[in-house]
Amino acid sequence: MKKILLLSDTHDYIDKRILSYVQKVDEVWHAGDIGNLDVTDQIEELKTLRAVYGNVDGKDARVSFPEFEQFYCEQVSVLMTHIGGYPGRYTLKIKELLSKSTPKLFICGHSHILKVMQDKKYKLLHMNPGAAGIKGFHKIRTMLRFEINGDEVQNLEVIELGQRVL
Repeated sequence: MKKILLLSDTHDYIDKRILSYVQKVDEVWHAGDIGNLDVTDQIEELKTLRAVYGNVDGKDARVSFPEFEQFYCEQVSVLMTHIGGYPGRYTLKIKELLSKSTPKLFICGHSHILKVMQDKKYKLLHMNPGAAGIKGFHKIRTMLRFEINGDEVQNLEVIELGQRVL
């Protein structure tokens, strides 16, 4: 069993509250718009990190992380990117990848809107953790924490980090 913390859209920002949640899991997955690599460096000092770059990320993040990450966690196939859309409204590239790879879990960020939903067409679980940073239009900073046990995603919880205050 693996305990996962999923975050996105930190936009250069990480604080002690986020890091306290990092310490409670086995792996951290970042779905893009990292900003300064100090964010991922601090996470990697504590836990294993998987990340993708986002549309605001510069050369350093694009050299360090891929646009798309496909991997297995336990027996769950995962596809993660930053800009992907939602069930029924995926980008063309995501539709193509979903048709070829058929992951059980699809993760994206970008919208700053937390959403978790089943996709009946592709038979997958879609997750967007919202935004953990302080830049953007979101009002509440959010992340997701869950477990992967064998081929099951379980014990999903929404973590609210409070108001987005500059």
